[in-house]
Amino acid sequence: MKWQERKAAPLASDLAEEFQLSPLTAKLFSLRGINTAEQLEYWFNATEEDLADPYLMHDMDKAVDRINQALDNGEKITIYGDYDADGITATAIMTEMLSIMGADVHYFIPDRFKDGYGPSLDRYKDLVADGTNLIITVDNGVTGIEEVAYAKEHGVDTIVTDHHTFKDQMPDAYAIVHCNYPGQDYPFDDYCGAGVAYTIARAVLEDTASEFLELAMIGTIGDMVKVSGEGHVLVKRGLELLNETSRPGLRALINNAGLNFGQINEEDVGFNIAPRLNACGRLADASLAVRLLLAESPGEAQELADQVEKLNTERKALTQQTMDQADAQIKQLGYQDKPTLTLYNPSWHEGVMGLVANKVVEKYHKPTLMLTKNKSGIVKGSGRSDARFNLFNALKPLEGQSIVQFGGHDFACGLSTTEDQVAQLRADFNVSFEKGEIKEEKVQEYDGKINPQDVSLDAVNNLQVAGPFGQDNPEPVFLVDQPKISSFRPMRKGASFNVGSVRAVDFAHPLSETTVPFISQILVKPVINTFKGRSNVQFRVIDLKYGPSLAAFAPHIVDLRGQEGLLGFADKYLLFDEKNIPIAKERFGLGDGQLALAKNDEDLSQAIVSVLDVPANAAQLNYVLKKPYRQLFLRFQLDRLPGQNLPSRMNFGQVWEYLVQHPGEKPNDYVRASAKMGLDPDSLLFILRVFFTLDFVKMEEDRLVPEQSPAKKSLEDSAYYRSVKAEYAFVNKLRTISSNELLRYAESLANGGF
Repeated sequence: MKWQERKAAPLASDLAEEFQLSPLTAKLFSLRGINTAEQLEYWFNATEEDLADPYLMHDMDKAVDRINQALDNGEKITIYGDYDADGITATAIMTEMLSIMGADVHYFIPDRFKDGYGPSLDRYKDLVADGTNLIITVDNGVTGIEEVAYAKEHGVDTIVTDHHTFKDQMPDAYAIVHCNYPGQDYPFDDYCGAGVAYTIARAVLEDTASEFLELAMIGTIGDMVKVSGEGHVLVKRGLELLNETSRPGLRALINNAGLNFGQINEEDVGFNIAPRLNACGRLADASLAVRLLLAESPGEAQELADQVEKLNTERKALTQQTMDQADAQIKQLGYQDKPTLTLYNPSWHEGVMGLVANKVVEKYHKPTLMLTKNKSGIVKGSGRSDARFNLFNALKPLEGQSIVQFGGHDFACGLSTTEDQVAQLRADFNVSFEKGEIKEEKVQEYDGKINPQDVSLDAVNNLQVAGPFGQDNPEPVFLVDQPKISSFRPMRKGASFNVGSVRAVDFAHPLSETTVPFISQILVKPVINTFKGRSNVQFRVIDLKYGPSLAAFAPHIVDLRGQEGLLGFADKYLLFDEKNIPIAKERFGLGDGQLALAKNDEDLSQAIVSVLDVPANAAQLNYVLKKPYRQLFLRFQLDRLPGQNLPSRMNFGQVWEYLVQHPGEKPNDYVRASAKMGLDPDSLLFILRVFFTLDFVKMEEDRLVPEQSPAKKSLEDSAYYRSVKAEYAFVNKLRTISSNELLRYAESLANGGF
């Protein structure tokens, strides 16, 4: 990850004095482009009274006139929502607002598993048949070309209210109220669906509609749209109202989440409230969440909140269970060295595929597809990527080939395929990555350096005036250079340690007492941690870098086998196998000048060297250990073995049985069938090569044909099998030997070279 310091001209000293800003807080405002008296005045004092005229938003006048007409005529109105936190809160806003006006209003939330995302023609047909006279979409609708046309043909008007990106064609709706409609005059362009619904409520009710601000705020944070400009007003005022809310549903939800009224912030909403609402749509019916938000009595609200809590608990357990299984699949099938990850298990729950795909990308930094099979036998799933790789551009060409249906945007998608195409999709995805444009590494911006001695409770509290934080107003992150680290303590997840006098927690890096002395820089987020009534400053580690500044305190040979997150800070990275060079470049972002082959007689006596891959035998290892490097890091991360473990005799039997039943196919045809046999493609190819060396199969033109009556031979009769088996044994021993034993062996071979 690349680090980049934010830069801006300092805030004028008279403004800092006028608004009583500490130097650190003044710097934050300048770095976020809030540097005039007018902007600061708006930031600190704007309320819903200062929001723009709602009628500046496209088609607002038409939408309000049509709603009033429906009210006057007693028409049946149906709100067509969505199953995420934004769609849920938008549905609640629109439904409650129209109820206040005396409307005959109903709402419909699509089922993630039956209806899919966005407008559904079948559901529109149901609404029309059920007597709906006016459909109002919230948080969806701009893609509903066919659906809106059907409703219009049958005399039903549709008002589309949305914030998503327009396609080439717009629906022929009665009105389209959209915060980013081309050419409109509304000054803020990044409301979520709930924000648009709130704006309509302001227009219909002809007042500030403050009673809906807390719902609009939850949708804003849940959908990760801007919290700058008018978004700042929605979130700031929404949080103020949420902390004293009288809504029975929200009060029950907050109590179940263990939050304290008066102390709820944007992080609580993003990590505790919005996920609970989302859990309903992921595992069950999102209408449950709408009923909770609209509940009028504490008893009803508590009953519904308890159901939501149960779903959220189940969601967390399913997510963790699926992530554990995804981890196991990656390691078992040897996918760590693949450029992309396509993971499939027919028993996984469809509702958590996107959540787990996100976690896999965060952990492995690879574009990822998570696939499962639904009750209809269709393989469905979600894809995620980071900002370096455009997932949409890579996968869209596969639609109609190894992908049946596909939709999404740059870094997230949904797709479906068939079970017999999973292996082909995996291969196609890898090829698409190799052909695709890979952007520069992910950038983490920070707000300058900070000295832990200068970080006090008052200083951190002062930073909060630059909040609430979120999209377009990121939380402050600072650099601690050459940190003085002490009191290291591993935790169940992550580790904690002192940075100067401030306690830091790190949940993202696999730290140990071996690696801590090499930390040279840390990016931290200062927060207030309160435990048993006592508050103190805490650093949350965002990222860290290692460097040689403390290398003098480290041994000459360092065992880094278990430190996945620590590449080292070497002058040269050694490889035993030349075929691992492109893998090392892609996986670790190394250049040609940083890599060297161990077999080359390059003079590295003054260099810090890191061994990246695993030697095939003891002779290769000894050759490196005897060299007089200045310092040597042992990683043994990469190998060229076919899978994590040597295929079993049962695996060989399965492949032979499949060959006999499907003779005369091309090698790639057998590779595509590997998943059916519980094998990864590389393991299957290894088995085919062994069969070839044993004369169990022969190649006729470009097809494999099994011998009708092969001579009886053992796997050990194959020299190729014996060599790979021996390499597995050596590699596994090298990776599992204790650190003390490995270092003792290494030092004994160094012969005083250090």
